[in-house]
Amino acid sequence: MGLSKTERRLRIRRRIRKVSFGTEARPRLSVFRSNKEIYAQLIDDNKGITLAAASSRDKDVDAKGTKSEVAAQVGKTIAEKAKKLGVEAVAFDRGGNLYHGRVKSLAEGAREAGLKF
Repeated sequence: MGLSKTERRLRIRRRIRKVSFGTEARPRLSVFRSNKEIYAQLIDDNKGITLAAASSRDKDVDAKGTKSEVAAQVGKTIAEKAKKLGVEAVAFDRGGNLYHGRVKSLAEGAREAGLKF
């Protein structure tokens, strides 16, 4: 029997995490997507700390519109927080999700606000 959907996603996530690593100068932009919400974090893997975070549950994110539009707002918010920290470039970690839909719109929103992947 084949892998379940969650087992497959976890296997892909481990494969991605072997390669992507965040430093203070170039942190890892980690994306978590649930059925209702979307979350993004800037992580320094050397120190093991989260530098900044944004989600669709934050008060400064306008949660009106489709899920993809909200994800783009979250991407813009995390990019603004990164700019305040002096971060220009990030390593994108899609967290085992496919690069389309909400994950793609979050990445495009972050790029529009000035982050480089």
